[in-house]
Amino acid sequence: MPHINTGDTSHNFDAIVIGSGISGGWAAKEFTEKGLKTLVLERGRDVKHLKDYPTTSMMPWEFKHRGQLTQQQKDDNPVVSKCYAFKEDALHFFVKDKEHPYVQDKPFDWIRGYQVGGKSLLWARQTQRWSNYDFEGPARDGFAVDWPIRYEDIAPWYSYVEKFAGISGNKDNLPGLPDGEFLPPMDLTKVEEYFKDFVGKNYKDRHVIYGRCAHVTQPQEIHKQQGRMQCQKRDLCQRGCPFGGYFSSNASTIPWAEKTGNLTLKPDSVVHSIIYDAQKGKATGVRVIDAKTKAATEYFAPVIFVNAAAINTNIILLNSTSDRFPNGLGNDNGLLGKYFAFHNYRAVITGKYEGLLEYTTDGKRPTSAYIPRFRNLVKQETDFLRGYAAGFHAMRPSYSKQDGFGTQLKDNLSKKDLGPWFVGSHMMGETIPKEQSRLFLDKDQKDEWGIPLLHTDIGYDDNDEKMVKDFFEQMTEMYTKAGFTDLKTRDSKQAPGLDIHEMGGVRMGHDPKTSLLNKWNQMHLVKNVFVTDGACMTSTSTQNPSLTYMALTARAVDYAVKEMKKGTI
Repeated sequence: MPHINTGDTSHNFDAIVIGSGISGGWAAKEFTEKGLKTLVLERGRDVKHLKDYPTTSMMPWEFKHRGQLTQQQKDDNPVVSKCYAFKEDALHFFVKDKEHPYVQDKPFDWIRGYQVGGKSLLWARQTQRWSNYDFEGPARDGFAVDWPIRYEDIAPWYSYVEKFAGISGNKDNLPGLPDGEFLPPMDLTKVEEYFKDFVGKNYKDRHVIYGRCAHVTQPQEIHKQQGRMQCQKRDLCQRGCPFGGYFSSNASTIPWAEKTGNLTLKPDSVVHSIIYDAQKGKATGVRVIDAKTKAATEYFAPVIFVNAAAINTNIILLNSTSDRFPNGLGNDNGLLGKYFAFHNYRAVITGKYEGLLEYTTDGKRPTSAYIPRFRNLVKQETDFLRGYAAGFHAMRPSYSKQDGFGTQLKDNLSKKDLGPWFVGSHMMGETIPKEQSRLFLDKDQKDEWGIPLLHTDIGYDDNDEKMVKDFFEQMTEMYTKAGFTDLKTRDSKQAPGLDIHEMGGVRMGHDPKTSLLNKWNQMHLVKNVFVTDGACMTSTSTQNPSLTYMALTARAVDYAVKEMKKGTI
């Protein structure tokens, strides 16, 4: 089908951004602030900050099922119902399984949020920087390809996005986890503090720190200008925060972009593909299918940022075929959709602590303690590559006796007794990107918008199994030495994907023969197309990745605009 720019100025922009989630919101903010008329295309419905958070202030008794799922909802959604946040108060922010099918060649739990803001309304808000131990990992350990950037390249951009987003944390002075631009931290519980001190005294290479998170604990002028207030510690973040206490596209970057007067936001716009002009040697626009009417429309711009979230970004690029690129946009090397990776969240350990009973926990808090990676950090020391980080939380739960009848039962239920401290950790393991871990499109089956169905062919390997075993051994030792008892370990055996940290398929690298993007997140073979969401990642490290997406996006927009002014793209 020929693609002709008819000259309709309502379809012409300076920049097009595909996706309005964490990275797409940042692209919109940066382009519009720099004066570019920017179109943001979102496949889901519109969600306005405050206006479209229907459950945000509801009390437990106002929910028909007290916040829980019905059996019918679980049966209808075997994949998304596994997600911890898929409950009655946030159902409306998740994609339902039957509405958007895909083909699991190997089990993969694809958790999605199709609306303006994407999963930025639902993320866990943990924000740790990468270090050079992470960026140099593939080259040092001989997997994937070398990252084309190092910490020094992205450090100023980490600072840039942290100041705007609002990140609470401590200056921990750890070489494997660089410090950032932090707002004051929230408190750790007494047992979290105890374990932090214990580990610091007994392990020279291990640390327990406050889990850095994207919550405004002390609003600065930049946050006030965004209309955001201090986090109220409600811990109801998945409902949408009416205070803007945590960072989301809806509360922060999208409204900021709208204030410039340079933003055009189009919800219900399913991007079918990117239009490539062989004569010009570049992309000229995008083909969009209206989510409701199924009508096709084309929009045009000299620069395109693909921020549809890792898997959908892969789908769009794979579906962007032409005579020049029959296997997907920029895919001469055949690597598009390959080397896909994730975080291994299978391993959990829990226990009890009988000490510090003079203290308790009260109220809510949207973060916990965090154990940065300590295995294979400086040198290889195990029979598996790379390592894992871990969460750590300690709380003192209350319980009521449930025996008796009538008045006695009522009295028992009304009395709350405190038990011993509960402690727990979950593993966040780095997985090794492999060529056989791939996404590809079905040759025959299409969805209702005419886009080929996705196939997921992604699984665990022996490295993952060894890492799980080591996590159990090391955490059991640390817990036991700290005096925690009644230890229980559990391997959930959950499928990849439930971590919701999808990465890769359009990886960065030095060489067009072995990667799709250069050090500026720019496609090697299509210079005016950039990818800055999870699809661009060359490896996964162990840190939650969203902060890195934000920094890469701001950096890439800055570069793209400068190159546009030079006339090179």
